[in-house]
Amino acid sequence: MDLLALADFTLVARYGGFGRAARASGRPKATLSRRVAELEASLDIRLIERGGRTLKLTEEGRALFERTGALLTELDETVGAIASGGQTPRGRLRISVPLLFSQTAMGKLAATFALRYPEVLLDVTTDDRSVDMVEEGYDLVIRVNPAPDDSLVGRVFLRDRMVVVASPALARPAAHVPVPAIVRTTEQITAWNVRVSTGPSRIAINPILRLSSVIMLRDAVRAGVGAACLPLSLASRDLAAGRLVRWADLDAPPVALWTLYPTRRLLSPRVSAFLDHLKQAFPTGTSAELAAYVEG
Repeated sequence: MDLLALADFTLVARYGGFGRAARASGRPKATLSRRVAELEASLDIRLIERGGRTLKLTEEGRALFERTGALLTELDETVGAIASGGQTPRGRLRISVPLLFSQTAMGKLAATFALRYPEVLLDVTTDDRSVDMVEEGYDLVIRVNPAPDDSLVGRVFLRDRMVVVASPALARPAAHVPVPAIVRTTEQITAWNVRVSTGPSRIAINPILRLSSVIMLRDAVRAGVGAACLPLSLASRDLAAGRLVRWADLDAPPVALWTLYPTRRLLSPRVSAFLDHLKQAFPTGTSAELAAYVEG
């Protein structure tokens, strides 16, 4: 495959037309058109639908652009960095972060990263949904217990656990008697499966509040309205101060926070720098470490 022809196709796809790509790059429109035609001939597939006023990629063209657009950008940046004699992180770094982590830790992380790498423009958005990294232009995402994805690689940088907590003023009822509970709006449950010293058990619950934010759950359980299931890192300060008591650990796998990025993309200096920044902030990746970072 002709890499230069592939680069020209990516240029045309990114700018949405031969004319706009020609004006942006300073290259003749006829040259760009010829190079894209040569690429189509070599692949024996049509990449662009011709004839309309606006460029329209075929399904194959869109798939090729999604896979190669970011890769070629990273290649250009890597070559530029080598040519300038270094691998100094620079440019825009776009990250998607889940809501709770953004509320508790991301502000501090972003600020310390910006101070350390002033040539990087960190652009952080909050989203709990599974974003399409290539389609939406993210360099890196942080996700909680993500589903397996063959197109992404990553690593766990934090582990937490869920615990059932309540105000000391709330008496724990006898077995099988439902306890007033605060739950997430997405939860439709009648009991918490927990692990106590004697083994697996269940706490029957009667939901009296449904809240969409874990921070709201924490505030409501502090007020003594009911019990709640919270991340240990979020509850640890109140547990240590005696404002909350720990009834049990949820009988479930640990909560794992992952950093994810596309497998087919070169790891740019700015992504590597952010991964190193996370490692320095959370060297052991425990819930106690996250709690200490948030409180510090």
